[in-house]
Amino acid sequence: MGVSTSPPEKGLEKEGVAVVTVDFPPVNALPVDGWFALADAVRTAGRDPQVRCVVLAAKGRGFNAGVDIKELQSQGPGALIGANRGCFEAFSAVYECEVPVVAAVQGFCLGGGIGLVGNADVVVASEDATFGLPELDRGALGAATHLSRLVPQHLMRALYYTSRTVTAAELHAHGSVWRVVPREELSAAAVELAREIAAKDGELLRLAKAAINGIDPVDVRRSYRFEQGFTFEASVAGVADRVRDRFGRDGT
Repeated sequence: MGVSTSPPEKGLEKEGVAVVTVDFPPVNALPVDGWFALADAVRTAGRDPQVRCVVLAAKGRGFNAGVDIKELQSQGPGALIGANRGCFEAFSAVYECEVPVVAAVQGFCLGGGIGLVGNADVVVASEDATFGLPELDRGALGAATHLSRLVPQHLMRALYYTSRTVTAAELHAHGSVWRVVPREELSAAAVELAREIAAKDGELLRLAKAAINGIDPVDVRRSYRFEQGFTFEASVAGVADRVRDRFGRDGT
């Protein structure tokens, strides 16, 4: 359990691909420490001069279910501040990784998962993958910044207000998912793409990543940090607790 880094297959370290894998059963809802561990793993992989592409993957039924709601409920404001900071660091680490990041997404990708995937360079998904921000059902706000990188503006708003999800096939139609494959082929498809990217010159890839980030029309760090302020406001006002107390009841 936790966050681990490995080459895609034993003996293939020289191909320049590192796989960062998240494993927090049962649903990959990450505790505060988990977000910071993920940020550290991605940054470390990106700084490695032998690595030219990172695959971000997860074990289990789904890619990511966001923050650990139970931790927030049991530990109060300190946990919320920690989760905010941890998510900010993890999302930033993916975006700022010195080399391209390929996200391999299976099953559910919710909340914080959208922050990770929205900041990745390329997304490969399994046929059963679904993406969404159920934040309004969980007493939180945030990651609209990253959902906006996956779908058009008005669709983002509809998904955000309703907490509905979209499928990998729908995101593929919007051009934000590179390829949709059967679940059993997901890892191989993501690694195949990573190897193709990693075959390029490492120094040039790093320059390309910096250049592409530099022409982004939105400052994702500032935009997401702005959103987080409203999450904290909802908590201080008691709105978040009221909504979270209903989480999991009556079919929510």
